[in-house]
Amino acid sequence: MHHRRFLAQIDEPRVLEAIRDSEKKCSGQIRVFVSHHRVGDALKAAERQFVRLGMAKTNARNAVLIFFAPISQTFAVFGDISVHQKCGAQFWQSLCDDIVPSLKAGQYTVALVGAISKAGKVLAEHFPPEDKPQSPLPDSIVHDR
Repeated sequence: MHHRRFLAQIDEPRVLEAIRDSEKKCSGQIRVFVSHHRVGDALKAAERQFVRLGMAKTNARNAVLIFFAPISQTFAVFGDISVHQKCGAQFWQSLCDDIVPSLKAGQYTVALVGAISKAGKVLAEHFPPEDKPQSPLPDSIVHDR
């Protein structure tokens, strides 16, 4: 699928609302990235974008990137070291398994909101909101060019 078609089918305000709602309940950060390129290994590509976007620089190392490569029909969810230590590999697999049916049904907004909500719940459980919040990362959906 072409990235523009994928993006056109996403209800961006609803996705951004899900990010904001999840981030209100925790000190973690959640971002969504859509690649315009073919990707061989979505997890490695997600990790590269995670670093490039400065997500590894959060104070508590508690950011999560939800990465889509529509042309390659693949996706990945990448969490920083503190999130991974708290929730483990089974959580990431469970999150991915949960959103696959929505993706296959072409319900991209449902898939994104579901992934954001589930990531937000684990962040809220392990990383409660801080009195003095760090400077937040932008909530917009990010694209490569």
